[in-house]
Amino acid sequence: MVDDKGKNMKCLTFFLMLPETVKNRSKKSSKKANTSNSSKLPPVCYEIITLKTKKKKKMAADIFPRKKPANSGTTTVQQYHQQNLNNNNTIPAPNWQGLYPTIRERNAVMFNNDLMADVHFVVGPPGGTQRLPGHKYVLAVGSSVFHAMFYGELAEDKDEIRIPDVEPAAFLAMLKYIYCDEIDLAADTVLATLYAAKKYIVPHLARACVNFLETSLSAKNACVLLSQSCLFEEPDLTQRCWEVIDAQAELALKSEGFCDIDFQTLESILRRETLNAKEIVVFEAALNWAEVECQRQELSLSIENKRKVLGKALYLIRIPTMALDDFANGAAQSGVLTLNETNDIFLWYTAAKKPELEFVSNARKGLVPQRCHRFQSCAYRSNQWRYRGRCDSIQFAVDKRVFIAGFGLYGSSCGSAEYSAKIELKRQGVILGQNLSKYFSDGSSNTFPVWFEYPVQIEPDTFYTASVILDGNELSYFGQEGMTEVQCGKVTVQFQCSSDSTNGTGVQGGQIPELIFYA
Repeated sequence: MVDDKGKNMKCLTFFLMLPETVKNRSKKSSKKANTSNSSKLPPVCYEIITLKTKKKKKMAADIFPRKKPANSGTTTVQQYHQQNLNNNNTIPAPNWQGLYPTIRERNAVMFNNDLMADVHFVVGPPGGTQRLPGHKYVLAVGSSVFHAMFYGELAEDKDEIRIPDVEPAAFLAMLKYIYCDEIDLAADTVLATLYAAKKYIVPHLARACVNFLETSLSAKNACVLLSQSCLFEEPDLTQRCWEVIDAQAELALKSEGFCDIDFQTLESILRRETLNAKEIVVFEAALNWAEVECQRQELSLSIENKRKVLGKALYLIRIPTMALDDFANGAAQSGVLTLNETNDIFLWYTAAKKPELEFVSNARKGLVPQRCHRFQSCAYRSNQWRYRGRCDSIQFAVDKRVFIAGFGLYGSSCGSAEYSAKIELKRQGVILGQNLSKYFSDGSSNTFPVWFEYPVQIEPDTFYTASVILDGNELSYFGQEGMTEVQCGKVTVQFQCSSDSTNGTGVQGGQIPELIFYA
């Protein structure tokens, strides 16, 4: 188990479009102790992601305040930290141990340090390797795999171990956790770090990587993460990916990451019954994937090769369920379909006796939107509610991730009328979604849906601002007896007044009676 040359897993390279919420940072320098807690260095993970942990036991630094060693300044400690990160071999100054009151901090000095190192790792693929020092005892304490490598029955006494299938940055992130008890994750290396944590059975680091990925999940990277979550056997992450892909299917299918997935993941997405997308978008995404797959296989970008790499997956696209215009102007002229297939599908649309098709002919069910109604009643008065181009707005927060698809709005209280609605969704002043559309009110007190172009992802425990500017019949219905908290299925929604509201809408009454969302 000592030499990793025999591993059959390939080195993974990952390209993600994740938000850069986490950056590498150097260790803090030691400070003068004013209280017993001043010497405690909390793990970086508490600043990066929120982990549910039990109450920590007190450490030596919590009980005894740190004393500044004689003849040593802050610059000396900073110098040691820098040596630690840069792998500058040994620490020449005597009594460096006296600078650190806890075993965790003294172990941290050994991280990526040649001082007392009894093993070295050559990490990375050929041409991109990095030689990293290690200490067998520390590594064995942190990983059962390392324990077997160095102290197991089949352990070999080798001074250098080659690990070609792990990225150097990911291996360093894992070592930093083992030595320093710190989780330092970055968007461009977190998947590679998860791979390293899985390979060497470091479960807490693996869990932190999954949490990081879940909080960074969006339509742009959901398809790639779906592929990797299946590889790493992380069912919770897989489920989160499906939630995003289902609700924001068109955004996910149009993302660059969709073209990077493997064939098995492509098939699973094309089979998805709850995919919330037009079939022409699914068809175009599959062709984009086929083009990139041809490049990966070093094939010419011909129609024949695109069809070849798609194989049987082509028939998972529900072409007969497309709108006739979408089929005639898109799929029928793509060249991917044979003449017989094109002719049969046209007959499927028009003939009374429909031909048999290899393609799935049942439309996808998609997702059923949920409606959160925040008023207990509605009313109208002859001179009560007018618009005059003013903004009606409300703030809301949810306790689970949801996807806002649109708003339910009131209509005219004096007969049928057409309205123009500009809807908007913001977070901390930043516009996340907006749309300008028209809807017809039949004069009843019902609500009428107005949709965003794409559903907007809403994170839990954060207030968002929903706004609308209506133009139409001046007199309309309005809500009364508003609730500050509404339970809608498994989602709890809280409401509060918005400073953007200039037309009287608030928690107790007004407009925007419904939030329409997927969960």
